[in-house]
Amino acid sequence: MRRIKVTPGTSGKFSVAAYAAQGGTVLADTGWGTRYVTNVAEPLSLGTAVATVFANVEDSEFSFWANERLITTFGLYGYRYREGDDPDRFLADARDLNLCGDGYCENRVAGALALASRATGVHLSRAHYARPALTGSTDHLQAAW
Repeated sequence: MRRIKVTPGTSGKFSVAAYAAQGGTVLADTGWGTRYVTNVAEPLSLGTAVATVFANVEDSEFSFWANERLITTFGLYGYRYREGDDPDRFLADARDLNLCGDGYCENRVAGALALASRATGVHLSRAHYARPALTGSTDHLQAAW
C-alpha cells in the first residue's frame, strides 16, 4: 500500500482495499467513480504484471500492464478499438469470455474480471473476498489524479 502512496489503516471518502488472493493481491477502489488503482499501474516495477478493470455508469475499461508497458487496453463495449504494445495478446480469451462482440453481453464486467484473472494468474475467490482487507485512504491523492 505504501508503494502506491496509500497509508494502510487510514479511512476516508475514497480508499483502496487490498485482498490477499491466490497468486497475488487484488486491489479495489472504493468511492464513486474512482480510478486510482488504474492510474498506479504504469509505475510498477519490472517483473510486475497488473490487470485493471474499471466500470461505472459512464465508462468501462480493461487494461493489462507488464514490465511497465501497456500491453493492451480496451473499452468493455468496444474491443475492436483496443490499443497497446500487443493488443491481441488475449484475443482468444476475450472471444471465449464474450468480450469481442459489440452486441449484447449479459455481464461484461464479470468477463473482464475473468480475463484479469487469466492474464495475471491471480484468483480472488469468494473465500478470499470474505476475509478482511487491508484498506487505506486515497483522499490525500485526489489532486494527483
